[in-house]
Amino acid sequence: MPLARQNFEELGLPAGPYTHAVRHGQTVYTSGFTAFGTPAQADSAGPQIRAVFAQLNTIAAYYGRSLKDLVKVTVFVTDMTDLPEIRSALAELYENEVPASSLVCVAALFHPQLRVEVEAIIAT
Repeated sequence: MPLARQNFEELGLPAGPYTHAVRHGQTVYTSGFTAFGTPAQADSAGPQIRAVFAQLNTIAAYYGRSLKDLVKVTVFVTDMTDLPEIRSALAELYENEVPASSLVCVAALFHPQLRVEVEAIIAT
C-alpha cells in the first residue's frame, strides 16, 4: 500500500525535508512537533505541549479522528524538571484516553526556546 504524505497549510510549511504526517493503511505517523512559531514558543513546557497537541489535533481532525485516537506518543524534553508541568498538561489533554508513551530527555531541540517535542501515532 502506498504511503499518503500530507502537509497541513494551517501548520505552516515543514522547516526541512519532511512531511507533517504519513498515512499507511489505517495508521497516521506524525513528524515531531514543537511550539516553534506559535505564541507558546517562549513559554514554559506546559503551554508548549498544549500548542503541540493543538497541532496534533489538527492532523487527527483531518482524518476524522481526535486526540482520543492517539495510540503512541514520544515526548522529547530538554529539562526533566519540567516533567510535573508536562504530566499535568497531558492529563488534561488525554481526558482519560491515555496512549502508550515514551519520554526522552535530550540535550537540546533545534531552537533554544523549545522545551518539548512530540511525535505521535494515530489510529484511523
